[in-house]
Amino acid sequence: MLTTIGFDADDTLWQNEAFFRLTQDRFRQRLADHADPVHLAERLEAAERRNLAYYGFGVKGFTLSMIETAVEVTEGRVPGEVIADLIALGRELLEHPMELLPHARATVMALAPDYRLVLITKGDLLHQEKKLAQSGLGDLFDGVEIVSDKTEATYRTAFARHGTGADQAMMVGNSLKSDVIPALQAGSWGVHVPHEHEWAFEAAEAPVEHRRFHAIADLGDLPALVGRLSNTP
Repeated sequence: MLTTIGFDADDTLWQNEAFFRLTQDRFRQRLADHADPVHLAERLEAAERRNLAYYGFGVKGFTLSMIETAVEVTEGRVPGEVIADLIALGRELLEHPMELLPHARATVMALAPDYRLVLITKGDLLHQEKKLAQSGLGDLFDGVEIVSDKTEATYRTAFARHGTGADQAMMVGNSLKSDVIPALQAGSWGVHVPHEHEWAFEAAEAPVEHRRFHAIADLGDLPALVGRLSNTP
């Protein structure tokens, strides 16, 4: 029996990666006079991956990775005003207005009366709290978990704390790697809602053979799927 539904936040309920990509474009433009742009994107991605273990997910770690990359590719010669501009780019990301994705509000409102809803998201604590407040959806969730990473243990803990266990829960998100696969490993249903932009770090093969895996075109399809699965063991 399905009693609890977990939702990812970034690029599932509201836009996120699109803003990061715009910032990456501005990063390349700002360094155009100081470094070869050919491999700049992959150098930045390498720095992000390297720094996840230190800074975690979110804008602050991304900003530090931009600065680190600027220092590396210029061999320490990057001007101070460029560093200041990169810090400003990070601040603009943190201050960018939250934009809900299509069907997000209607779907959460439709499911809230009959299921326990839990927001499970990675990222900067203050930034995610701010976006949730701006979304107007906060009162519809029975629990909120802002975590450093998403693993099988994350879902077991979250669904035990806010629901009736992982085996009676569903996780919905745009990332196969973070939202779907570890939730399936925990015994939950995993529902993939693809987003037009996928961060390379989140890429993974769809577990199409798993009996509890489902994919939908957008959040508007979720209530019907939940209705079909609500009494499925």
